[in-house]
Amino acid sequence: MNPTVAGLLQALALVGALALSYRPLGDYMAYELTTRKHLRVERGIYKLIGVDGEAEQTWAAYLRSVLAFSFVSVIVLYALQRLQDHLWLSLGFPAVSPSMAWNTAASFVTNTNWQSYSGEATMGHLVQMAGLAVQNFLSAAVGICVVTALIRGFIRHKTDRLGNFWVDLTRLTLRVLLPISIVFALVLVAGGVVENLHMAQTVHTLSGSAQSIPGGPVASQEVIKELGTNGGGFYNANSAHPFENPNPFTNWLEIYLLLVISFALCRTFGTMVKSQKQGYAIVSVMGLYWMASAALITFFESRHSGAAAQIAGAAMEGKEVRFGIPGSSLFAASTTLTSTGAVNSMHDSFTPLGGGTAILNMMFGEIAPGGTGSGLYGILVLAIVTVFVAGLMVGRTPEYLGKKLGAREMKFASLYILATPTVVLVGTGLAMSLKAGHGGGMANTGPHGFSEVLYAFTSAANNNGSAFAGITVTSNHWQEALGLAMLFGRFLPMVFVLALAGSLARQQLTPETTGTLKTHSPLFVGMLSGVILIVVGLTYFPALALGPLAEGLH
Repeated sequence: MNPTVAGLLQALALVGALALSYRPLGDYMAYELTTRKHLRVERGIYKLIGVDGEAEQTWAAYLRSVLAFSFVSVIVLYALQRLQDHLWLSLGFPAVSPSMAWNTAASFVTNTNWQSYSGEATMGHLVQMAGLAVQNFLSAAVGICVVTALIRGFIRHKTDRLGNFWVDLTRLTLRVLLPISIVFALVLVAGGVVENLHMAQTVHTLSGSAQSIPGGPVASQEVIKELGTNGGGFYNANSAHPFENPNPFTNWLEIYLLLVISFALCRTFGTMVKSQKQGYAIVSVMGLYWMASAALITFFESRHSGAAAQIAGAAMEGKEVRFGIPGSSLFAASTTLTSTGAVNSMHDSFTPLGGGTAILNMMFGEIAPGGTGSGLYGILVLAIVTVFVAGLMVGRTPEYLGKKLGAREMKFASLYILATPTVVLVGTGLAMSLKAGHGGGMANTGPHGFSEVLYAFTSAANNNGSAFAGITVTSNHWQEALGLAMLFGRFLPMVFVLALAGSLARQQLTPETTGTLKTHSPLFVGMLSGVILIVVGLTYFPALALGPLAEGLH
């Protein structure tokens, strides 16, 4: 079959599966986030941690709970790594170094899953299961908790209460993420992904040499790695490794998993605000950007620039033959437009404009559809900015979902938009100017070397986790700098989102009039798409011009 036709069929099947999942999964999450019923196991958890399941929190208390839980999670995960050599199933691996343990703890707690180590040669099975896989569940749930609080800010009136973080976290983990993960882990095992507690097995190859084959609980970690938009691989090669992603079917399934919750949350949003048209408007913008990105990367990677690409028929360097250009490009677009960061090909070997598109995807704030929760609250903040811009055009106070957007709300929205680019651009600038950064890890010079550093900080601050592999980040400088970028990039935006939610919840409902902007119309979809492009373009274009654009035009 023609590769182009095969790629198109693969994309159409993916769109169909996501469309079929949109309503049932979205409505199910909305129900679980609004029901007053507690399961017996949940009541036991609340009693164990000393939480009143019926009490609700202000935005400040909700934020303190998010930060406290995340702080404790970093400490626990750091301790597990540092004590690894004393733990069961350590496989004989030594304790992880302090700087690497810090970087990894910050990475997995922030849903980034940036890895500066080779998983199969660094982490024992217990640390993989009880440390990394557990955070894959919890960090994904935290993102959904925050967007749930924002939605409550829209639908509640004259109150300072946004729900209970501990209840939301428990329900999302036990009722949503865990059941889906169990089902699809079995599907992945049936598809050829390994799942065992074996130590590395030594085998003899056809050439007569010995080779070590590492096993492990891969399928159970692979499923939540994708479903929770985490991205950390059990193996160093991530989803390019045949034990994690054996064939085109598992590749397609993993792309589906990393997109399904983030897209379905738009249905959850529409259900909770009692207007499915609002959800359709948001998901339309997400879908447009996702399809455009996938098409662009496929186009750039299919070009025959250079002798090697002409012989192969496309830019096949760094890509698995079993996936080809369509499977690799669709995966790359999906993983960089979400906060997943899993890779089934080497992004550093992409064409300049193909790799540049991947960087741009993350610079959008990973909102198409973005991470679990973080993508939806990111695009809702941009929707607020769009309504504000429209209000300026017609000279009236902007309103969104019955809430007026005054100076206080716009300050929080503006701070949200500025937070992540500040971390990215300041971090990149310092890395390029300081000897510890410029000379301590860059394998390339010129525009491509700059692109590697820009990609690293964009990935860390946007909590993506993928990387251009040409940059070595194992030094203490890189471990600490990128760890800080992950923490600031994750929690600073959450502060402004929850503050915005609290401000909205305190307002009374503003009745819709003939002058109210229809935020579910095609006009609004176009305006929101344009605002996203303009905001990202004005913010990042100079940096892109120094890196991938300069390299692509060279």
